Amino acid sequence: MLEESKFDVHLKLWALRIPREFCKVATKLLNGHMLDRPRIKPITEDPTSEKTRYVILSERVQNPDLSDIPTKNLDELKKLCKIETVPYALTLGYSYWGAGHIAHLNIPDELLPYKDVIAKVIYDKNHPRIQTVVNKVGSIANEFRVPKFEILAGKHEMATEVKQYGATFKMDYGLVYWNSRLEHEHIRLVNKFQQGEIICDMFAGIGPFAIPAAQKGCLVYANDLNPDSVKYLKINADINKVNNNLRPYNLDARIFMSKLMAVGESKSDDLAVVQENMKANSEKKNTEIPGNKVCSPEGDLKESNGATAESCMEENGSTKSTDAHVAVKTKGSKNKRIKTSLPFTDNSWEHIDHVIMNLPASALQFLDVFKGLIHMKHWKGSLPWIHCYCFIRSNETQESVVSEAESLLNAKIHEPIFHRVRDVAPNKAMYCFSFRLPEEACL
Repeated sequence: MLEESKFDVHLKLWALRIPREFCKVATKLLNGHMLDRPRIKPITEDPTSEKTRYVILSERVQNPDLSDIPTKNLDELKKLCKIETVPYALTLGYSYWGAGHIAHLNIPDELLPYKDVIAKVIYDKNHPRIQTVVNKVGSIANEFRVPKFEILAGKHEMATEVKQYGATFKMDYGLVYWNSRLEHEHIRLVNKFQQGEIICDMFAGIGPFAIPAAQKGCLVYANDLNPDSVKYLKINADINKVNNNLRPYNLDARIFMSKLMAVGESKSDDLAVVQENMKANSEKKNTEIPGNKVCSPEGDLKESNGATAESCMEENGSTKSTDAHVAVKTKGSKNKRIKTSLPFTDNSWEHIDHVIMNLPASALQFLDVFKGLIHMKHWKGSLPWIHCYCFIRSNETQESVVSEAESLLNAKIHEPIFHRVRDVAPNKAMYCFSFRLPEEACL
């Protein structure tokens, strides 16, 4: 049975109540900070008065004091009229969402004899909007955590382009891992970062965390073991114009962290090696990057009891078509990239603010790399926040996860924070486990 309510996405936003005659000037002053969603107007009626309107602010505006909006713009608007900040709730329901160009099916064993029929119906009834229908085959067993697919109908073309919160990502869906259902999690975590902070992404993939963080003005060290992922990470850094804020690496995660924290070791040499690896890989694969824009194919590993046509539902298994975002300048827009005032330095062993470990199947096992990794005599400021993604089954507890992490770190974790990201199966959920690296782990 189709439960339309499962597609509901509830947004808790902020809005500005302003006199209706100042809406046009407010649009100019708040450009880049208003809600930018397809088919949704950022200026709407005020249910309490005909003389005022609501200007709905972007999801990125998190604080009611509007500190996420440039003070200069707000002061200019306040000189013209009285403004009031009010909470604004918005629900995007089943009727709002559209589907993209690649339909990803997870067909269970009992329905496999009918897979070609299922694919043909989906393709015939949705073409040309749906151009390719694929089915995930088997479980993920390779070191790069990339699912295997069989193309059931349509074009034998897995190259695609995705937009998430205004950032553009190109990829070959058959070579890299991508999961559109993590879009909210990407922006949730990036919203915790501040401009100028230093971010270390140990399992960066094609950049769903790294690119938005770089757009925000953070300095990002981004690593992935899969050379195809790093190739597209570099392509996406070019597309989103964040090369100055991002350094890509193609290393094992433990080696990557060790090199990053090695006192006196040049980081630019590693970057040159990565670029050579990407160049060689590009020539070997000769992967073509198409110019057409298509929706993200769903990269979810959802365990299901029925066939799921995860055809890139925008948002929950989704991509967005909006072009407004934190930092990138888009066609017809005056938005500008946020440029950090802090340049990269080769002294990465002196400070890092956040470490992202987005490999939920095994990220916990990599925590032992932090034992004695940081040299406290060189370190400046607070120890980094660790954001470690993991799966927790119904017969497991958060306390058991903390206990395992403490054993690997050989240190006690203080005030751990668990954020439930999503359910991946009836008895299995994905969590973001965040904590400040204990000083004892550095000794």
